[in-house]
Amino acid sequence: MSFHRIILTVNGSTEQVDVPGNMTLLQMLREKLALTGTKNGCAAGECGACTVLMNGEPVNSCMVLAAECDGAEIVTVEGLAQDGQLDIVQQTIIDEGGVQCGFCTPGMLISARALLNRNPSPTEAEIREALVGNLCRCTGYARIISAVKAAAEATQ
Repeated sequence: MSFHRIILTVNGSTEQVDVPGNMTLLQMLREKLALTGTKNGCAAGECGACTVLMNGEPVNSCMVLAAECDGAEIVTVEGLAQDGQLDIVQQTIIDEGGVQCGFCTPGMLISARALLNRNPSPTEAEIREALVGNLCRCTGYARIISAVKAAAEATQ
């Protein structure tokens, strides 16, 4: 099996990692960098539990080969909090009761952060559209959507 040495930025830190050609970004984050906040839900790009930001865009990390990430900037759920302070999306999802089992939460948070980065004042329809790739079996989405609205309002 061939290995590839990649250099990338993960949550603001430069990392050099040797990865096999068939290793996904999700596997690299969890197994090589011990960033286990990103979840392996379906391993088929359907559930969104593994969503991370790659160069500012949300991607399903189970569908991206780690070798493709050479030179990329990756943000995982662990990278949302800054200087010990939760990101506003993290805080509002707690405040609004948008977490039940928590398995979908990392992907939801990343997708919500990506939305607010590109549109700080989204409509409810835009929030729903941004979260369409993130499946939740517990909450029914209402509190998650409410949390994203609250985060948008808090940053205005």
